[in-house]
Amino acid sequence: MASLTSGKFAALLRVMRFDKPIGTYLLLAPALWGLIIASEGVPGLFLLVTFVVGAVVMRSAGCTTNDLTDRNLDGFVERTRDRPLVTGEISVFEALSLLLVLFGIALWLVIQINWLTVQLSVIGAALTIIYPFMKRITHLPQFVLGAAFSWSIPMAFAATLNQLPAGLWWLFVANLLWVVVYDTQYAMVDREDDLEVGIKSTAILFGEADTRIILFLQLLCLACFVATGLSFELGAIYFASIAVVAALFFRHQRLISNRSRETCFQAFNESKWIGLIVAMGLLGHFAVYPV
Repeated sequence: MASLTSGKFAALLRVMRFDKPIGTYLLLAPALWGLIIASEGVPGLFLLVTFVVGAVVMRSAGCTTNDLTDRNLDGFVERTRDRPLVTGEISVFEALSLLLVLFGIALWLVIQINWLTVQLSVIGAALTIIYPFMKRITHLPQFVLGAAFSWSIPMAFAATLNQLPAGLWWLFVANLLWVVVYDTQYAMVDREDDLEVGIKSTAILFGEADTRIILFLQLLCLACFVATGLSFELGAIYFASIAVVAALFFRHQRLISNRSRETCFQAFNESKWIGLIVAMGLLGHFAVYPV
């Protein structure tokens, strides 16, 4: 009985992707950017802990929703055929129960803050739920994922300032474009399998123009990062961090140029450093130029 329970628990952790934390890093990064700018470099401990825990919970909820939606397709894709809902390690009822618990925790976290943040969280939850279905009706699900992953930015400003400065939307769009970039690289890994089972993606839509369109999106992303810096009067340290991001974008262009599964996944996997680099640039700016 004990081994059965531990096996079930391990399967639930796999559904939440505890064994693959990169998604949590990618979701947490924009929340930290928003908190750092809104707090002028010194986020409150309560909000910092709340957003870190919230990123873990919402990433887990998103993965659980995704696996429930794709459970009849994942078995045909090489990368996903061993997921617990495909192998039967957990049931649909158990996954739904887990999802309700996760959304309950997220709700409890957000009601500790303020009403504006609660209102924004409803939109964030809706984006989390609808994203998996977008892969069936549009070739642009990466843009919906981008909006979902970026929604923590207005929430961070709302939680800190109880208002939404106009400049935050430059950061929102920068992150959205960054998500589209790295998730298209991720979709390039599964492109052949997705074509067979009927899952839509930007990687399929872009076709042979994929690397050129990704380059265009990277340039737009960098422009939005620059606009963010100008909007919030950020200094040279922040812009230096964006220059490092540009260098990484150039490296990723070289990695995906041959469109191999391994190098496309490597480019995606290295994206986690971009979130850290921007956060360090923001912290460096406020450390040198305290308000």
